[in-house]
Amino acid sequence: MQQTYFMIKPEIVAAGDQKVGEILAMVNRAGFRITALQMRQLDRATVEDFYGEHRGKGFFADLCGYIAGGPVVAVRLERADAVAKLRELIGATDPAKAAIGTVRDLYGASLQNNAVHASANPGDAARELGIIFG
Repeated sequence: MQQTYFMIKPEIVAAGDQKVGEILAMVNRAGFRITALQMRQLDRATVEDFYGEHRGKGFFADLCGYIAGGPVVAVRLERADAVAKLRELIGATDPAKAAIGTVRDLYGASLQNNAVHASANPGDAARELGIIFG
């Protein structure tokens, strides 16, 4: 079994429990086991550490402000090939390019407000899980 990190972003949490529940149900139907789940308000320093690979890029400050701007749902998931399977389930980063029926197709509004985050690779998953869950 492989673990990965999944985050439901602030705009979805702000929209209410129904959307959060629908997204978690999609994850469950895709064969993932939820091994940790927290609704959290991430502080700016944690978000800057989390997205550290983007430091110095033009969108970094806006991204950090957006993620730190409201509660998120932080989830540790487990299944065989979890990282790749979750990336497939959520779709392309840009919701306009996401495959029909993926999380970002259904819930994403823009490149930044794209509903969810998923670890890009196993190394990122381990790092992100460490930052969020210790």
